[in-house]
Amino acid sequence: MRSDRRRVRPSTTPRRSGSATSRPAGRQQQLQADFEAYLDGFSPNVQEVLEKFKFRNQVPTLVEADALGFLLEKFLDPSINLSPRPVLNGDGSVRLEGLDNHSMGTVFEELIRRFNEENNEEAGEHFTPRDVVQLMARLVFLPVAEEVRSGTYLVYDGACGTGGMLTVAEETLGQLAAEHGKEVSVHLYGQEVNPETYAISKADLILKGEGTEADNMRFGSTLAGDAFPSREFDFMLSNPPYGKSWKADLERMGGKSAITDPRFVVEHDGDSEYSLITRSKDGQMMFLANMLSKMKRDTPLGSRIAEVHNGSSLFTGDAGQGESNIRRWIIENDWLEAIVALPLNMFYNTGIATYIWVLSNRKAAHRRGQVQLIDATQWFRPLRRNLGSKNCELSGEDVKRICDTFVAFEETEQSKIFPNKAFGYWKVTVERPLRLEGADPDRAYTAKEIKALKDGRECVETAPPVIRRVHKQGVAPDPLRGLFSVTIGGMSVVVEYEPDTDLRDPEQVPLLHEGGIDAFIEREVLPFSPDAWYVAESAKVGYEVSFTRHFYKPQPQRPLEEIRADILALELETEGLLTEIVGVSTSKESIRQ
Repeated sequence: MRSDRRRVRPSTTPRRSGSATSRPAGRQQQLQADFEAYLDGFSPNVQEVLEKFKFRNQVPTLVEADALGFLLEKFLDPSINLSPRPVLNGDGSVRLEGLDNHSMGTVFEELIRRFNEENNEEAGEHFTPRDVVQLMARLVFLPVAEEVRSGTYLVYDGACGTGGMLTVAEETLGQLAAEHGKEVSVHLYGQEVNPETYAISKADLILKGEGTEADNMRFGSTLAGDAFPSREFDFMLSNPPYGKSWKADLERMGGKSAITDPRFVVEHDGDSEYSLITRSKDGQMMFLANMLSKMKRDTPLGSRIAEVHNGSSLFTGDAGQGESNIRRWIIENDWLEAIVALPLNMFYNTGIATYIWVLSNRKAAHRRGQVQLIDATQWFRPLRRNLGSKNCELSGEDVKRICDTFVAFEETEQSKIFPNKAFGYWKVTVERPLRLEGADPDRAYTAKEIKALKDGRECVETAPPVIRRVHKQGVAPDPLRGLFSVTIGGMSVVVEYEPDTDLRDPEQVPLLHEGGIDAFIEREVLPFSPDAWYVAESAKVGYEVSFTRHFYKPQPQRPLEEIRADILALELETEGLLTEIVGVSTSKESIRQ
């Protein structure tokens, strides 16, 4: 596995010529001892890889099945090359191409799909298709390709899986820099909670002779145990697990109310404890908050991020909840450049809608204050053979088309551009007065009396409203806020009515609504409920993104002639059916008669 060890080749017996032939027990034990000695010769880095694969635990099973020697023979077969370097012929031509990290990830994903179908739902945690990774890398690097200078850049993935996203990012950045005459040194950093995929990412770098980079691959939970708490990165790409509970991490962090981690409790809009903590059943947005906490803020390029999410990140979470707070934090800081909707069935284990979020804390001047939505759902080519749920891929032309649309930043049928506030809204509570049969309209009731009224009298729409408080002076009437002018005992006073909880309704008021909340209530609520008011203290700001609203294309209605032709065809098709059943003629003439 690594060139810095004494090369010990395990002794093997000759190949068996028939399936009935097996190795004697003594030779099996000797082979096991030789192979374990061979494994002991590797460096500590490799020992960690073997440990995470639980490889040594499998050796006795292989020996018992008389399969160890034959497995080794397969790996030593000269017609197979599992290393990252090509095998050359004597004249220097390539005989066998090398197997890069992403290809090894593909092999790993296929093994999961074939032999562990009961866990197939988790396959998306391990691997992102190469076409999607290439698109993400180009969305991150293309806008700043001309601004990249010769030097060192740090690339990070907080859910790195087999590390394929990092290596593709490294290749893409190196290629773009070379095209612009620059030389860059790229250092990769990743964290992964799954031991097998972590082992693949580390082994790949070791096989390439990049021992230092391998040390930057860390094992453990990114949310509960950040391996790089003080590190900032130039570029970040990730495909975090979505739809997966992070309850165990939440408990390790002390519970929702006890979390003080500065990645997830920040200062925003005057709130020093603004919470980015999402519900425990889905932690994908938490990974995005983690990456945003690692942005460089004092460099010309700042940081650029691309992260894959499913549709729930666009809209789940009510105003004031973690998911909405993260969207608000991102958009009000003007970090969101674009969201790209990918075709369905792009991933191996799921056919659900997926989206790439592209973020930067150094937006180009023409992008500032705006967000671009790109509908790329129809830009793909079908696979000749499905790979699990994946039945399509992005061709080179598709990737270029998406990137060109992103860079052009123009309004088209597939590209929509909105001001940041277009995604924001106020959520307010709209109240209506409690009306109880038998209530005295000329007096106010205490809370205890109101409860007694509710318990003993019927709520009727035409009954008098129940007064909770009377303001005789010093308070101006304001129906929008529940202060109504009425006459009691010949005196004009301002009263507050008891709200009817059964008639209470939330309303979402767009931040861009002309005139704000008051104008919205007057225009959209009062014409239908003249006695309604809203509770100003209930107003909370939320953010959500709706691709359906902006890209939905209703199917055109069928022409009447086409519908008529179908009806006549159906009539002709069924003519005579009733005759066969009951012997009655169903000709057009008889029907008319």
